[in-house]
Amino acid sequence: MAIKITDECINCGACEPECPNNAIYEGGVEWAIADGTTVKGSYTLMDGSELDADQRNAPISVDTYYIVPNKCTECQGFHEEPQCAAVCPVDCCVPDEMYQETVDELMAKKAKLHI
Repeated sequence: MAIKITDECINCGACEPECPNNAIYEGGVEWAIADGTTVKGSYTLMDGSELDADQRNAPISVDTYYIVPNKCTECQGFHEEPQCAAVCPVDCCVPDEMYQETVDELMAKKAKLHI
C-alpha cells in the first residue's frame, strides 16, 4: 500500500529528497506525475481516470508535506523499506490503509513511472 504522512508531521523535509519517485511534496505545492519520473503524455491513475503527466494538480495538503498515492511505490524496486519512514524523526510516514496494493502491483506502478 502507499505511504501517507500524518498530521504529526513537523515539516522538517527529511522525507522529500529520499523518495525515488518524487511522490513527496511540501504542503501547498502542486504536483504532477511527470515530476521525477520518465512519464510523458497521458497517464492512467489508480482510479482509472486519465490525466496529462505534465498537468499540475492541486496539493493534497496545504499545511504539511504529503505523498501522492499514485506515485508512491513504498520504494519497492529501489530500497528494502520506505525511505520516508526510515528518515522521519517523528514516525509520521505510515501505511495508507486507503490504498491496499500488493508488491506485484507496486512493482508494476514503478515500471509505469520509470519506463
